[in-house]
Amino acid sequence: MRYPFLCCLLCSFLFLFQASAAPKRELRAVWIATVGNIDWPSKQGLSAQQQQQEFINHLNFLQSHGFNAVIVQIRPAADAFYPSEYEPWSKYLSGKQGQPPFPKYDPLEFMIAECHKRNMEFHAWFNPYRALVASNSNPNPANHATRTHPDWIISYGGKSYFDPGNPEAREYILKVILDVVHRYDIDAVHIDDYFYPYPVAGKAFGDQNSYTKYSNGQSREDWRRDNVNLFVSQLNVNIKKEKSWVKFGVSPFGIWRNDNKDAEGSATRGSSCYDDLYSDVKLWVENKWVDYVAPQLYWQQGHRVANYDVLLPWWKQHTPARQLYIGLGVYNMVNARATPWNSPNEILEQIRDARQEHANGFVFYSMSSFYKISSALSDSLQQNYFGTIAVPPAMPWLDRTAPPAPVARIAVVNNGNLIQWDPVIAGKEATKYLVYRFAPGEKMDLENADNIVALTQATSFLDRDNSKQYQYIITALDRVWNESEKSNAVYIKN
Repeated sequence: MRYPFLCCLLCSFLFLFQASAAPKRELRAVWIATVGNIDWPSKQGLSAQQQQQEFINHLNFLQSHGFNAVIVQIRPAADAFYPSEYEPWSKYLSGKQGQPPFPKYDPLEFMIAECHKRNMEFHAWFNPYRALVASNSNPNPANHATRTHPDWIISYGGKSYFDPGNPEAREYILKVILDVVHRYDIDAVHIDDYFYPYPVAGKAFGDQNSYTKYSNGQSREDWRRDNVNLFVSQLNVNIKKEKSWVKFGVSPFGIWRNDNKDAEGSATRGSSCYDDLYSDVKLWVENKWVDYVAPQLYWQQGHRVANYDVLLPWWKQHTPARQLYIGLGVYNMVNARATPWNSPNEILEQIRDARQEHANGFVFYSMSSFYKISSALSDSLQQNYFGTIAVPPAMPWLDRTAPPAPVARIAVVNNGNLIQWDPVIAGKEATKYLVYRFAPGEKMDLENADNIVALTQATSFLDRDNSKQYQYIITALDRVWNESEKSNAVYIKN
């Protein structure tokens, strides 16, 4: 090749162009884990003010880097990050199970309000079945389910779990989750990959009593899957019965099933949801029991057991009627000394490939990882990949009625162009508005995120850049991100 430098420069330009062509509709979220104080609070026993400031700092970081949602673990191990009649305050707040933060406040209410103030979604993350982080220690009070119903609890691999095969235990967990749906203005219920526990070599999960009592002649494997299927389907129905707009999502282990066990599986050779965790995620999507899946694709491209390049198209192919968010393992970059994780390139390429597959968004694991690695990844997100405003994808099966279009007007003020519009009523939550700006002669393309200059709950926008005779259009968004028709176009006439 005669001009290798020019070729490299062209490739770099194309790479950045693809990165910057970010879609207008995309979930950009991060998991905030509370178990073991992985992400928040940074340690047990912080004052309420310290806890709140840490969370605000997380949100400010995320907002400045283009994120629009958080998935916060509010029930890490049969305990609560909110006042609950069913379960004790989590020790990860105060340092002692059952003791509220001091001064007492409601962390869940606080977190939701701070997210909504920033036009970010709050997904309440529950670990449904984990009862105790350590089987040999039960910090819960005497009236907690782990003590009043030891028949619901199975110890395995050093931890304790609610028995998924026990109908009363399942009903209890449903009550805990639905209590939050009823009392709080969450945007989604989110459950993780803990169904039946990950297998421990040489040890059997001790559910013989439940199997004997409830299996009705099924194989143990099919019976276990049916137990989880029943829980997921019931949770979905009851969430929608309580609040039809609340989304329900799951973040499964990244392999549904290997193709050496099932022709429908992926060309992988790792543990699987179906065979090891008894969670038939593919069925849940087909039956529309979930609104989104966020598979944990924490492996690199070309991984010999679980290749990202194999799993990404597999999940896209098998989620035709529901949304697909790709779970990305930023934690792999922490203290990484060798490729591919010792630079941001792997994650950035995974984002680019997922966009080419038309995935609906991303979830990064986890929040604290961004503070433990160089700023190269977050800088790339801020400047290129997440450099434009994005709103979460709409879910027409929840609600497809868009709010009415705003009516806009414009005036020149001393420091710029002031665009104003009358408020639009769109459901119970404050309506949001997108402000689009177009240069003279520019096509008014509302699908191009580069044209969005603001996402706001206000009914005005001050554009300090009045160097051109810009035209502006406003649209209204409801709480599930249905977008109105465009407003009248407004501009300053010379």
